[in-house]
Amino acid sequence: MRAVVQRVTESSVTVEGQVVGAIGPGLLVLLGVAQDDTGQDADYLAEKIVQLRIFEDEAGKMNRSLLESGGALLVVSQFTLLGDCRKGRRPSFASAAPPETAETLYQRFAAQVRAKGVTVATGQFRAMMKVALINDGPVTLIVESR
Repeated sequence: MRAVVQRVTESSVTVEGQVVGAIGPGLLVLLGVAQDDTGQDADYLAEKIVQLRIFEDEAGKMNRSLLESGGALLVVSQFTLLGDCRKGRRPSFASAAPPETAETLYQRFAAQVRAKGVTVATGQFRAMMKVALINDGPVTLIVESR
């Protein structure tokens, strides 16, 4: 699994003009699922991301996790994160998981984060989405399960 993690002051996702998920301060996670990913990958990423010390403490240092900051998480499925652009001009998505597998692991990731006490909002799987965010910092990281 591959995730682009952005610290945000707010973020939302819209499908056909309707907001389907929105958060205030916290993390926007764009999540891509690979063919060989398993539930262990989803669990690992959920734990890793909520524990990343990327929120400021009283001294202004990135020293607090999402759990410590009390922020929320918006997760949006994004198979294009698995796009391989090394050859030619058209990305290959051969390593992306089939939609049924990807959705199951996407939902598992969200459930694992919720189980840790974090408020989780989601996009709509397999929909054309518009994602809005205000990146705080900016802080943007790529986190992979392997």
